[in-house]
Amino acid sequence: MNSYGKYVLAAILVLQLASLAFAQSGLSTALISLCNMAKTVLGIGAMLMIIMAGLIYAVGQILGAETRARAAVWATAMLTGAVIGIIIYIITPVVVQALLAGDTNISVSC
Repeated sequence: MNSYGKYVLAAILVLQLASLAFAQSGLSTALISLCNMAKTVLGIGAMLMIIMAGLIYAVGQILGAETRARAAVWATAMLTGAVIGIIIYIITPVVVQALLAGDTNISVSC
């Protein structure tokens, strides 16, 4: 490798190390934002999905047999989505706090 290649390699290594140093604070901020967004959106979304599932099921019961079956499937799918949303709502703060446990510069308020 010529001397020019060595300088390029050294510059790339320095830039990589600098990017790692800056990425940690950016990652912490991104994880806290993710946690706050999950707590805001998922709770409301799960509640709306449960309400909509009940409405779809109720309307399906007064219609024909084929529509009743489809409404029951749709309502079940919406309830499944709501349960998954609630699980993510509960697990996200625990995971974010575990990932940020070693970072003493960031106060986790999630």
